[in-house]
Amino acid sequence: MKRAATVFTATVTATAASIAVLFGSQQVAQAEPVDTPGLDEIFTGYTQSTFEDGKFATVDEIAEALAPNDPFYDEPELNGGEAPGTLIKSQPVQVMFAGFEPGNLDAYKVMYVTRGVDDMPAISTGILMIPVDGRDNANRPIIGYQEANDSVGAYCHPSNQWTGADPLDGASWSALGPLALMFDKGYAVMISDVGNAGDPDPHGVFAGKFGGQSNLDGLRAALQVQEAGLSKEAPIGIFGTAGGGVGAAVAAEIQQEYAPELNVKSAVLEGMVINQKNFMRTADGSVGSGFAFANLLGLEPWYPEMKIDEKLTPVGKEIAAFYRTQCQMPAYFTMPFVPLQTLFTDGQSPADIPDFQPAFEDNKLGKRAPQAKVLVTSCGADDSPMSLVPAQDSRDLVERYRAGGTDVTYAPSDCSMTKTLTDAYGWGTDLFGMQTIDWLDSTLQ
Repeated sequence: MKRAATVFTATVTATAASIAVLFGSQQVAQAEPVDTPGLDEIFTGYTQSTFEDGKFATVDEIAEALAPNDPFYDEPELNGGEAPGTLIKSQPVQVMFAGFEPGNLDAYKVMYVTRGVDDMPAISTGILMIPVDGRDNANRPIIGYQEANDSVGAYCHPSNQWTGADPLDGASWSALGPLALMFDKGYAVMISDVGNAGDPDPHGVFAGKFGGQSNLDGLRAALQVQEAGLSKEAPIGIFGTAGGGVGAAVAAEIQQEYAPELNVKSAVLEGMVINQKNFMRTADGSVGSGFAFANLLGLEPWYPEMKIDEKLTPVGKEIAAFYRTQCQMPAYFTMPFVPLQTLFTDGQSPADIPDFQPAFEDNKLGKRAPQAKVLVTSCGADDSPMSLVPAQDSRDLVERYRAGGTDVTYAPSDCSMTKTLTDAYGWGTDLFGMQTIDWLDSTLQ
């Protein structure tokens, strides 16, 4: 049965076409093991077939997808004895992106049991997508993908994004290119929502332990979707960017202890927050001020001792109440360059507030060394507005992993303004992690 697919490449098409006119489509040579993919590597026969065999949704279908009332997200009561990764339910779904329903991709929403930061049972949802390309599903590698999903509100998460409920979310747009390359290579891709996407309570998307466990338990659940027919012996890769890179890193760090039965071969970690306190100092007052504030609100559900509202000014409380219900697009872009200390009654930077320190400390990456191979890629220097994570933090993480015995490849990206102006194509594709897919593929053979 052909189900849904992805218009993830629609944006790439328009962007690449305009860039080709302005800058030319020449590639800037990069040292192995990463390499910026050419347009011919993105718009392959399979990718083109998703357009040729797809269709635009009807107005009624689009309106139905946008309504946040999907009963799939209704949670059952847990008895507390459910094993992590237990599949609660799944259903085939029509993937829709920006009103388009491409062909040759099966998709399933899944709901499953995971564990919270407190190690108590919790519920997460997600979406499993599998290309229809003539390959036996039992022979496919599987990717546990965590997007740059920074939304604290409900109905903003991957299983919503890829079924038409949140078409403007930047996390899904940034995933278009990597997904196109992954599907072309025949991978099944499981994307965790890091919590129940339909839960109206604020989502703890920035808590690394929750994100990591949700990623691994999502993979476990995907293997239980009978219609999908995936193999429990399949080689698995973990892939995470920005906010999702935190959960992906923790998943790689804890996998041997938490989910040793999964055949995890490698992890790609891109642009993730390695040290929450350092990120807060760098992002505060920058173009990413709103995201830094949302980061605090996304930690609080699992760290209630932060007591954020008690520390905010009246204006700060109003902004926090609004942010807790919102998707990252466009809400978190509403405070560029705002010094966050102006929202707190004592005038302190949130990086220095004592009640926040335990959460910051608990979410530092590098406490364990992954057994799987790891590729770390992030801005190589603090010379771009996109450099919200200090470059030195990435280098320090690499050294900690290597000291623990992990096989780590460090492949920093050139995020400079010069790169942006002279090679916008390479800058954009590398920003989204598309240059890493060949390395990932080499580890899954």
